Amino acid sequence: MPCKTQRLRAARILSEHGWLENAVLEIAADGKIAALLVGGDFDLDLGDNWLMPALIDSHVHGAAGFDTMDASSNALDEISMHFARFGVGAFLATTVTAPMPAIAAALTEIRRSRERGLPGAELLGSYLEGPYFTAKCCGAHPVQWMRPLDMSELQSWLDIAGDSLHTVALAPELAGSDEAIAWLRRKGVRVLIGHSDASYDQTLHALQMGAQGIVHCYNGMRGLHHRDPGVVGAGLTTDGCDVEMIADGHHVHPAAVKIALSCCGEERLLLITDAMRATGMSDGAYQLGEMQVTMQNGVVRTEAGGLAGSTLHLIDAVRHAQKWLGLPLERAWALASRNPARSLGLADLGSIAIGKKASLTLISPDLAVVGTWVQGRRVV
Repeated sequence: MPCKTQRLRAARILSEHGWLENAVLEIAADGKIAALLVGGDFDLDLGDNWLMPALIDSHVHGAAGFDTMDASSNALDEISMHFARFGVGAFLATTVTAPMPAIAAALTEIRRSRERGLPGAELLGSYLEGPYFTAKCCGAHPVQWMRPLDMSELQSWLDIAGDSLHTVALAPELAGSDEAIAWLRRKGVRVLIGHSDASYDQTLHALQMGAQGIVHCYNGMRGLHHRDPGVVGAGLTTDGCDVEMIADGHHVHPAAVKIALSCCGEERLLLITDAMRATGMSDGAYQLGEMQVTMQNGVVRTEAGGLAGSTLHLIDAVRHAQKWLGLPLERAWALASRNPARSLGLADLGSIAIGKKASLTLISPDLAVVGTWVQGRRVV
């Protein structure tokens, strides 16, 4: 945390209520935004650059050769710094389906690292993606490690992770899903539907039981058919259902992203990366959990040819949203800042307003990341 107030002057600041030109943002000693002024004195001139609310990656596995499943404090530190270099101020460290001890080790390290703090982007907690999925929609999750839902097992994850367990993804067609969803929601854990062959009715029922959204829409789930709307149909047409989207041009066609926006509006669509350790690296062989994968021309695939996470940076997803959806920057940016903050229940992140955390991304007018602040501290 900073030991004294800071006043940052930028050519433009995207506040919660719109753009401020030639404005000053004051950061208090507690790392929160103390004032927003047009004109006035400042300590640091950021030139022609623009201050934005920091991006939030709410579904990401790794980057820079490191992965959440490494269960290593050094890995999480390196991931945190890599994300910060690309404008991300906070993230959920996401696991994959793996042997139980491997998942337990990852959750343990996430809890410990969250408690001590990371050098770059803030670690918000853990996202348990698997092992409670359906083999038919496995994606890059090894079928041999998928398991039936078990309440005592869910309790053990909560015991290991403590209050750092933020999100659990599951397939609602599994036996016991009603009980699991209701129990997790009572414990304050966000539940998403993913890697699922659920019908439209099963998906809708899970959302009514308390599930809050669908994992990387279109991928790893029963798709939309005019006589069988499936998970996609239920997710796109249900009010209040958050819809994750990997806008890299490989996982989802730009037109399909536009269809999702038409259904969801700008409030329910969440840009994510689902990035893994090959992000920011050169082509070659990599490990994703228990699985060997290969990256070629920036696209990661399993031996069977399926997509295995992405190498997307969230700032690029914003650029794609601008281009594909015809959105102005501030509205495209909100899909990766305001919306994930709301979905995660983080009232002090996601926008620039007095009293919120001073987690900020500084960009040039051509959307190059120039700097990142995390709770008032410049980390890049």
